[in-house]
Amino acid sequence: MRLNIFFYLLCISSLSVAQTYDVRDYGAVNDAKTLNTKAIQKAIDECSQAGGGKVLLAGGGKFMTGTLYLKDNITLHVANGTTLLGSPRYEDYTTDTHKNMYKNEPHMNRCLIFADGVKSIAIEGYGTIDGNGHQENFKEGRPMLIRIMNSSDIHLNNISLINPAAWTSAWLYCDNISVNGIKIISRVNNNGDGLDFDGCTNVSVTNSIFDNSDDSICLQASRPDRPCKNISVSNCHFTTQWGGMRIGLLSRGNIESVTVTNCTFRNIKDSGLKIQQNEGGEMRNMVFSNLVMENVPRPIFMTFTQQRASVDTPEGEYEPLKRMHNFMFNNIVVDNSMGDVNSAFFLTGMPNHRIEDVSLKDVQFIVAGGGTQAQADKTDLKEYTLETLKGWWPEFSKVGTLPASGIFARHINGLHLENISITTVNDDLRKPVVFQDVINDSHDNLRVNGETIQEIKVIND
Repeated sequence: MRLNIFFYLLCISSLSVAQTYDVRDYGAVNDAKTLNTKAIQKAIDECSQAGGGKVLLAGGGKFMTGTLYLKDNITLHVANGTTLLGSPRYEDYTTDTHKNMYKNEPHMNRCLIFADGVKSIAIEGYGTIDGNGHQENFKEGRPMLIRIMNSSDIHLNNISLINPAAWTSAWLYCDNISVNGIKIISRVNNNGDGLDFDGCTNVSVTNSIFDNSDDSICLQASRPDRPCKNISVSNCHFTTQWGGMRIGLLSRGNIESVTVTNCTFRNIKDSGLKIQQNEGGEMRNMVFSNLVMENVPRPIFMTFTQQRASVDTPEGEYEPLKRMHNFMFNNIVVDNSMGDVNSAFFLTGMPNHRIEDVSLKDVQFIVAGGGTQAQADKTDLKEYTLETLKGWWPEFSKVGTLPASGIFARHINGLHLENISITTVNDDLRKPVVFQDVINDSHDNLRVNGETIQEIKVIND
């Protein structure tokens, strides 16, 4: 009996070993100098051909590589203390890894890890994937760290992604994505986004930490037939040079059914939530709750404009606008006491294209204040039109200091404000809440410095 059990355990152990493909067995060297692309790729190919399993990078050190192609049923496991290191040579990154979908950015077409049309893949481990993307390494072009497209059942778990030369990751037209327990540090090069989901469905991002030079998470739709839908982000922490979460810009398809909850945003240069519809899709049905922000100038920045964002839209052509509606923001605490006069919730549609049905409830907002009378009297704020934007994005700088110390809203149909407390550290001569072309609005229990706001200032067109 004991002998039978021994042979049974031996068989189980052998089966487990057979399913793990250690890249060192294929000649890979973890000395941070040897180019291991062929060795690692051979391990991936054989693992997938055998029905799937784990491709293992272990033993510490750094395995340097160029572009790798993930295949069906592969788990790429980077063990604790081990690094998968991107080559510093641009020529080690292949040219058949699709393209970046934004206009004017072909320099980000190449990537380190690529997959197209695969199923059931994972990138995991407590190790690190280092893009080695320092500016001195990449002057001709800037490869992304990860690009995965047309794929399903994808897991990204418990791994650190650092130093990409461009975006950390782009996910195009994928379904069933689970991201959990990752850390992204992207500061060594320009516009180092974190997770960019384009036309993806059924996405969950949880328990993760972001420190980026650009937007930490982006939700996009570059194709009219591929919506970005059913997205959940929770228990995450954002620090970035630009936006915590950007929803839109690339918006040819619908972006809908999004929830963001239990997250912190800290030391962000531009905005916590940037929600921007400007192409031919429809944006709708989103809930943002239980958020804490510190030193985030615009906790919420919403724009409904018209602009060409996609590389597939011909130069000079613009898609007809549809709708942007049904947004709820609840239980938000913001401390911008160490900021400047440019701190506000800024929600703006366009003339004849209003944002519809927005609720902002249970908010505590501390601002530095300091607004002048000239700023309070400002009525000629620029609109986000094609003439104003001149081919660029609808950023806050195009409008500048607002005539409100707390909330400025214009071109909105159906805005509800409830239980909102605004505190100004320094005297501010601007009204706390200012509307322009806001219809079908309602409000209850609005306060500034502890006193009830009796009247909302309205700028007449």
